[in-house]
Amino acid sequence: MATQPPRMLPTEDAHDLLELASELADKELAPKVDEYERRGEFPREVIRTIGRAGLLGLPYPSEYGGAEQPYEVYLQVLEVLASRWLAVAEAVSVHTLACYPLAAHGDDAQREQFLSEMLGGELLGAYCLSEPAGGSDAAAMTTRGIRDGDGYRIRGTKAWITHAGVADFYNVFCRTGDDGPAGISCLLVDADTAGVEPQPRERTMGIQSSPVAQIVFDDAPVPAGRLLGGEGRGFAIAMQALDAGRLGIAACAVGLAQAALDYAVSYAQERRQFGQPIIDFQGVGFLLADAATQISAARALTLAAARLKDAGLPFSSEAAKAKLFATDMAMRVTTDAVQVLGGYGYVADHPVERWMREAKILQIVEGTNQIQRVVISRALTRD
Repeated sequence: MATQPPRMLPTEDAHDLLELASELADKELAPKVDEYERRGEFPREVIRTIGRAGLLGLPYPSEYGGAEQPYEVYLQVLEVLASRWLAVAEAVSVHTLACYPLAAHGDDAQREQFLSEMLGGELLGAYCLSEPAGGSDAAAMTTRGIRDGDGYRIRGTKAWITHAGVADFYNVFCRTGDDGPAGISCLLVDADTAGVEPQPRERTMGIQSSPVAQIVFDDAPVPAGRLLGGEGRGFAIAMQALDAGRLGIAACAVGLAQAALDYAVSYAQERRQFGQPIIDFQGVGFLLADAATQISAARALTLAAARLKDAGLPFSSEAAKAKLFATDMAMRVTTDAVQVLGGYGYVADHPVERWMREAKILQIVEGTNQIQRVVISRALTRD
């Protein structure tokens, strides 16, 4: 990526991983993205290829097939993937999020049974938190996990589920106790469980190769051994996972914006008007300079939050800042890239119109940017 500064990587292994990610992105992602997006087809085999290359378990323990890499490295890999195909990078981010409850809160027997296949790419995960009437207010969920003998039966509907209908397992957050956060638990549910009913896909503005839909749970039976972290721990697990997931979305936003900037710079160098390349006009050149500065700032903010996480320090508000800034930045940069191309930017012959549509979802997923401001402002009062 021509306009991107040199990367600072902590180890030689991290450098090799980034080289591998770039090679896969160029060979497996870039040649396929247009066709899959046009057809609205989920690239399951591409995800398997990424998993078999070891890129689906980067931040997780090596004893279960992970790469045990710092989050700082994982996010840079995610950025590379997003610069070629956002839906694939989002799939990696969502799957990494879906592995968190088991990896961090499952017991040894649960991790031994399930985690290796998850991290190897053979099993694809999804994260069932939001509901039709309760998106941002997750603590008000109504989906219930009702005790039934030595297990549970899940009743309710989850909404906006990425990988709905294509995932192999779902982390289902449901109410097993009283109202409020303390009554929420997390159950690991196989996709082929009776009563798990994915609904028709939503018709989305962007990332059309990524399926999003509601899932109805109609008395779906789940063994007690699939409870992660104990009853009443679900809300805390969900919030911890979202902190890390927000960093993933921030990295996706940086990668998407970088792709848009690179494309716009290349176009502006070649496009001539009034006898000179349009990048030589301040109206265009300064627009691109601002974009480059915003991308660098978003990347630095995202990786700084990752380093806090890697050090075991509190990073929740920093993750919210990174997600807020990076995704707002991606929306601005992709919009400006369309403007640089003028009329050509508005047609599907150039990818900037797709990138602009894709950027919008990043301001919404893993908590809207309004929710990020709530997280940040509350942290200020606690400080």
